[in-house]
Amino acid sequence: MNDINEYLRRLPSVEILTTHPRLESAIAVYSRPLVVDATREVIDGVRRAVTAGGSPLSDYVMVDKIMELLPQRHGEYLRGVINATGVLIHTNLGRVPLGKAGVAPEGYSNLEYELAAGKRGKRGRLVDSMIARLAGAEAALVVNNNAAAVYLCLSGLAAGKEVIISRGELVQIGGGFRIPDILARSGARLVEVGTTNKTSLSDYAGAVGPATGLILKVHRSNFKMTGFIAEAGVKELSGIGREQGIPLVMDLGSGAVSDLRQFGLPHEPTLSDCIRDGADLVTASGDKLFGGPQAGMIAGTRELIEKLRSDPFYRALRPDKTCLAGLACAARAHLDGSAAERLPLYRMLAFGLDKLRQRAEDIMLLLRQAGIDCKVIMTESTVGGGSLPEELFQSVGLEIRPEQKVDEYAAWLRGHQPPIIGTITEGIFRLDLRTVLPEQDPVLMAALVGAAGKFAL
Repeated sequence: MNDINEYLRRLPSVEILTTHPRLESAIAVYSRPLVVDATREVIDGVRRAVTAGGSPLSDYVMVDKIMELLPQRHGEYLRGVINATGVLIHTNLGRVPLGKAGVAPEGYSNLEYELAAGKRGKRGRLVDSMIARLAGAEAALVVNNNAAAVYLCLSGLAAGKEVIISRGELVQIGGGFRIPDILARSGARLVEVGTTNKTSLSDYAGAVGPATGLILKVHRSNFKMTGFIAEAGVKELSGIGREQGIPLVMDLGSGAVSDLRQFGLPHEPTLSDCIRDGADLVTASGDKLFGGPQAGMIAGTRELIEKLRSDPFYRALRPDKTCLAGLACAARAHLDGSAAERLPLYRMLAFGLDKLRQRAEDIMLLLRQAGIDCKVIMTESTVGGGSLPEELFQSVGLEIRPEQKVDEYAAWLRGHQPPIIGTITEGIFRLDLRTVLPEQDPVLMAALVGAAGKFAL
């Protein structure tokens, strides 16, 4: 009992423990108040545990517990990772990898100021023009994500009216968001036509009435339907829209602007395909196949775009300067035909198998010299992120059989700076090099060797 009381008396105070050198980095990331809260919680917990008969803990172990508690309580701070999973648009890892270009300028900027005229201007005019040009549309508008783009079209053009949509296109996107829910929140009334697998042009035509606000077509970018199916295309539906004076809105989702067959992938409908086929508006993501930051793009007729721009709710959805800078960088690369050189996503798509294999062999040689059991393997990458579902294409990677438990090995790599994210299959750790940029190879190799050395001690 005396030993317990002596230990409790010697427990460091919150003020003293937070000066521990290992907590300096935590304070820099989480702020002193949050670290103080976590420290107090750990000390109180240790005091209760020891009083109840538990084992005393050293200051070092208490600091470990504080470092573990911070991300549990407050989440992890945003930092770059090396994605070796083979999923190019990885939802959990920030979707599209962003390059150094396209960063918003430091300090003040001319976000809403026309330098030549010396007066207030509209934000995002250049980005809007670029997207309109890529889509072959009269005008364009940017919001903060594609769900917002669809919502703005529905609320701005069809609030209190009916929106016609095929039952086969009542999709659910990531995070549990469903098209019917977005429709309901917009104030529009859902009118389902056709069946899950077959919807004809006559189904749409028969649903048009005085209360119809618009026709909505949704591209099934995150799943496939095969077998006994049929649907009305944009070109067919545009005829009904023109005859009845009803806007046709196409939710493309994926944001493709070029032919992906050059990368060995099937053709994905592009913004310009939709506009050329007669859509009055097309919406898409900026952070999927467009290759930019999270954003929603709307392209179409000038009349409808300006109506959406003047909608009071647009102010709640408009993008900030960081988004606009990144989106302008991606749009410029597409317009210049340099996406495969300047956008990380398209660089990865363009990697040839020979170069991937050579990179893998170089890494394997180094790892084997360090005594690590590994081999080069052929693997399959996927686009991911709700784009081109089930489409796999060849890649090259590494298969590592660590001496320690593979879960511990993977956890150590996730704790590396930068974290390394691979996959585990049947007790084997795998890396797909398609989603690792060549300039990341030295860091990757050092981390893999470091992991082996760590567990060899």
